[in-house]
Formats: sequence, C-alpha cells, structure tokens
Amino acid sequence: MANNIFSTSLKYITLDLAGDLLYWPIWWYSKGLLKAAKVCLSEVNAQQERLGILVWLKNIFTPMFGQYDIEGRIISFFVRLVQIIARSILFFIWSILILILFLAWLVLPIIIVYQISDNFLWLFK
Repeated sequence: MANNIFSTSLKYITLDLAGDLLYWPIWWYSKGLLKAAKVCLSEVNAQQERLGILVWLKNIFTPMFGQYDIEGRIISFFVRLVQIIARSILFFIWSILILILFLAWLVLPIIIVYQISDNFLWLFK
C-alpha cells in the first residue's frame, strides 16, 4: 500500500514538474510578457505622477506665492521651467531603466539557455 502511494506520488510530481518545465517558456513569452509589460507601463505612469510634470506644465505661467508683479511672474516662469526640465530628464532616465528591465525580461531566458548549453557542451570537449 505504501509502495503504491509512493509510486503514484512520484509519478504525479514527475509529470507535474515536467509539465511546468515545458509550459514555462510558453508562459514567459505570453502571459508573463503581458504582465511584465503592464507592470512596466504602470511604473512609468506612476513615476510621471510622482514627478508631477503635467502639473508643472499646466501651471507654468501661474505666478508662485501670489506674486503677480512682473518680477514675480518672470522668476516663477524660469523656476518652473527649470523644474520641468529637471523632472523631464529624471522621467526620461527612469523610462529608459524600465525599458532596459523589460528587455532583460525578454532576453534573460535565451541567455540562460545559452549559458547552460555552453557549459554543458564544455563537459564533452
């Protein structure tokens, strides 16, 4: 009886593991890729909201601290312009990093398979 349970369990684990191993590349480049793209896009959108670039753009001509004289308007414009440029540079760098992360998601399994096969074939040389 115990032998039967052991062999059934071993067969189930082996088939389940083999099935997962064979399904993994299909999942990685279909559902996993879609999920990774959604996460990357939501992270880019969240960073844009954290930096508030659109708010700075919307208020670029609004005087800061209620200074409606000409000096206050000029200073406010240039301060906001510098803020928009700096925040846009940060947003661009962040977007590039997220894009690199997404491309790493695409390339990582190929690199792993290449490294495994290269090291495995080295054993037989």
